[in-house]
Amino acid sequence: MSIITGRGDDGKTDLLFGRRTEKTSLRVEALGAVDELNSALGLARAAGLEPELEALIDRIQETLVGLMGRLACLPEDDERYAEKGFASVSDADVDWLEAQAKAFEQRGVRFTGWARPGAEHSVSRAGLDLSRSVARRAERRVWELHEAESPLPDAVKLYFNRLSDLLWILARVEPA
Repeated sequence: MSIITGRGDDGKTDLLFGRRTEKTSLRVEALGAVDELNSALGLARAAGLEPELEALIDRIQETLVGLMGRLACLPEDDERYAEKGFASVSDADVDWLEAQAKAFEQRGVRFTGWARPGAEHSVSRAGLDLSRSVARRAERRVWELHEAESPLPDAVKLYFNRLSDLLWILARVEPA
């Protein structure tokens, strides 16, 4: 089966359960921002993160894949999505991010002023900062989707806020 299908040539794209939507929809914008976040995290990861941070990023990327599935599901298919047992984001995922951030803060990471990504000449740190800014964009897109057309669970909305905070901290922890 070829990757090139031509199905998107009409300005629409596929969602779960055979649904289609416009490529310019808020849902696709949110999905795209999360996809970009996953890629930015991959860039930071490929730059050679410390093993502890790489393990954290791996878990975050795994969660993002499930979150993209959740976003690719229209509200009328929510029950079907749950019945299939597809991955989603839960309060436990949000709590885990917050716990990770607090654990790193206990190591002495504190806000001392605005970051200047790349100033340390560390590709991994700059990649984490890039990931943080993309996480903020994903958060805005998810909130736009929630407010305009598709109520989302609190865990989905809060995940990106906690994640961007954690990524800011990780960019300060990663050795230059």
